[in-house]
Amino acid sequence: MIYPGSEFDQTAAALLAPPDYVNPRPRSGYHLVVIGAGPAGLIAAIGAAGLGASVALIESGRMGGDCLNVGCVPSKALLNYVGSLQQPDFDGAFSFARQIRSEIAPHDSVCRYTELGVDVFLGEAQFQSRNSVTVAGAEICGRRLLIATGARPVLPSIPGLDAARPLTNDTLFDLTEQPRVIGILGAGVIGCEMAQVFAQLGTQVHLFEMADEILPLEDPGAGAVVRKALLDKGVHIHLGCAVEEIIAQDDRHRVRTAAAQIAVDRLLVALGRRPNTDALQLAKAGVEVDARGFIVTNHRLRASNKRIFAAGDCASRAQFTHNADAQARVVVQNALFAPTASINAHVVPHSVYTDPEVSAVGQSEAELRAAHVAFDTYKVAFSELDRGRVQGDATGFAKVLTVKGSDQILGACMVGKDAGEQLAGICLLMSNKLGLSAVGKTILAYPTRSEILKRLADAYNRTRMTPMVARLFALWLSLIDPAKHGETRQ
Repeated sequence: MIYPGSEFDQTAAALLAPPDYVNPRPRSGYHLVVIGAGPAGLIAAIGAAGLGASVALIESGRMGGDCLNVGCVPSKALLNYVGSLQQPDFDGAFSFARQIRSEIAPHDSVCRYTELGVDVFLGEAQFQSRNSVTVAGAEICGRRLLIATGARPVLPSIPGLDAARPLTNDTLFDLTEQPRVIGILGAGVIGCEMAQVFAQLGTQVHLFEMADEILPLEDPGAGAVVRKALLDKGVHIHLGCAVEEIIAQDDRHRVRTAAAQIAVDRLLVALGRRPNTDALQLAKAGVEVDARGFIVTNHRLRASNKRIFAAGDCASRAQFTHNADAQARVVVQNALFAPTASINAHVVPHSVYTDPEVSAVGQSEAELRAAHVAFDTYKVAFSELDRGRVQGDATGFAKVLTVKGSDQILGACMVGKDAGEQLAGICLLMSNKLGLSAVGKTILAYPTRSEILKRLADAYNRTRMTPMVARLFALWLSLIDPAKHGETRQ
């Protein structure tokens, strides 16, 4: 089938899941067997092979996992495309996303990994024992094994939803025709990002969220700012209402809530993800999973079977590519050498790439209150910066939460242009156990948006001017006669 960008899809498919590829004959054993070639699996495989280990890498779909194929790469390409043009078009946007995906594909390709000494096996892996799996009829054994099979979208039990053939992030980027009206179920990260994309492409967007605010897991102030931005782009937002039924209507669908019935051409479900662990036959390997199917691991990412590790979305609620990357490095250390690496000290940020962006790290106000942790809040608006004024930045803010009476950072949230970039300074402080006041020792270029870190540090430092300190300063200055200018010896 020929469609805008189809040539890029063909290129990517040939690299990531070559149809003529023949699996190698398995070795008698491997130092590390990796199941899943998404971010965690790829980093672990290439890292272990680079250290001289024998590595088998197994993938049931396309190399690159969700991030490259149906996640970060195509979604951020779409966001960049619609944000960079005055009048973006659907065909151009989706063709661009396919092009970017194909340009990155060589980095994650089968041939790259085989050239680096990894034995790549394409097919479904199933455990046969505590240290072996079968793939396409072949048995693969490992001294250590890593499960990095990722996650998939969750479809809620809404009457009529299955019959409507809803889109998920797994199928969204295969669209070849622009819907006139799209209904998006869930106003989390994917829902809000794609609402912005389709609205700017000219599709009428209806965004449904059961909570009272969009981005319900983020700082309430962040949700309010993004909600206004989406409304300004023409998105129809339906808050505090559950979708009760999807009703077929000719070639369209009616989304029924307690308040209204809204006709749409297509539906996108963005309501969370479930780990891909069902088909692995984990019971044969003695691997424990929790009620939701996540593999249970300790802080060294070891499963209940000590030979086996798990990383990425199949084992972590923090389902971000950078988290999977960091966990893979822990696994390489612990699987091949002394098991001393831990995820306990990991500081994992996350971002929503709407316009404006939302980025956060650590604990939120709601989480701290639920845990009965006393904290102080420091907040600065980007509009208070000279760079913000120059750029006409009337929205957006940075907020840092610290231990009560201390500069120890518990969490932070930023909303605004390049919020993910601006949060990097906070992540650096937290990772190195530095307090907010440490920024005060750093000289930052003027005028830049990064100066907001300096403003936050200044806000903390002002709290140190207690009445007692103020009186001591006043006493000291009262003892100095400003009319007497000190003498310098020649």
